[in-house]
Amino acid sequence: MTHQSRTTILALLERHGLLPRKAYGQHFLADPNLIDKIVAVAGVGPDDSVLEVGAGTGVLTAALASTGASVVAYEIDRRFQPVLGETLASLDVDVRFGDIMDADLDSDLDGEPWKLVANLPYNVGTPLVMDVLLEVHKIRSATVMVQKEVADRLVAEPGTEDYGVPSVVVALTAQVVERFSVPPQVFVPAPQVSSSVVRLDRVEPPAMIDEAIELARAAFGQRRKMLRRSLAERVPEPVFEEAGIESTGRPEDLPPAAFVRLAEVMSHA
Repeated sequence: MTHQSRTTILALLERHGLLPRKAYGQHFLADPNLIDKIVAVAGVGPDDSVLEVGAGTGVLTAALASTGASVVAYEIDRRFQPVLGETLASLDVDVRFGDIMDADLDSDLDGEPWKLVANLPYNVGTPLVMDVLLEVHKIRSATVMVQKEVADRLVAEPGTEDYGVPSVVVALTAQVVERFSVPPQVFVPAPQVSSSVVRLDRVEPPAMIDEAIELARAAFGQRRKMLRRSLAERVPEPVFEEAGIESTGRPEDLPPAAFVRLAEVMSHA
C-alpha cells in the first residue's frame, strides 16, 4: 500500500481543481506513520467491518481497506467523488456520499460488530461520538481523531473544568483504551488547533442510562447553579437525601454513577 504524502495530497487537490472547505472541517492527514498508528490502535484487521467518516482524499480509507477489512466510508463533499474513485480504485470500499449526521446507522450498517475509525471533521466530533455511544450499539469501538479540547471533554474527570455531559456519556458507555496527541503540522492544510486520537471500547451501560443522561443534561445546562436549583423541576429534595447526594453541590462535583443513582431513586419515588 502506498500512503499519500503531503506532496501527493496537494497534487491530487490541484489536479481535480479542489480547495479544502472550512465549513466541512477538511484537514487531510499527511503522515504515513500516524496513519499506521491509528489503524494499529483501532485493532483493524481482516474480517472486521469498519465505518469511516470524512473519507476526504482516501488516505485513511485506503489504509483501513488494505488490512482486509470491509470498509464503509461516508463523505459529505461530492466534489471528492473523482478523487476517491482514483485513490480507492483497487480497493473494496463502499463510499457513501452524504451527511453522516443525517444517516440512520443502525439501518445503514449491516450486521455487527462494527468499528468506527475516523479523522472526524471538527464540527461533528462531539455530536457524532455521543450519538454512536448512545444509539448505535452495533458499533463496538470508536477510534477517532478530534480536536484536543473535544478529547479533553470526552475523558474529563469530575471536579475539572472540562467535565460535562460528554464525559458522563463516555464514562457510562465506554472504556477509554488509548489516547495520544497529534500536532497540527501533520495535516493538509494545518489547522489552528492541536488534535487527539481517542479509542473508546463499548461497555454494558447501566439500566437507567437514558434517565441518568437526561438528568446530567439538565444539571449541566445550568452548571453554575446548585443541584437543588438546576434539577428543581425533576428531583425532589428527599430524592437527593435517599441517593446520598448533597443537593447544594454542583453538577461538576457528581461522578457519572451519581447521576445513575439519582435516576434509580427517582424511578422508585
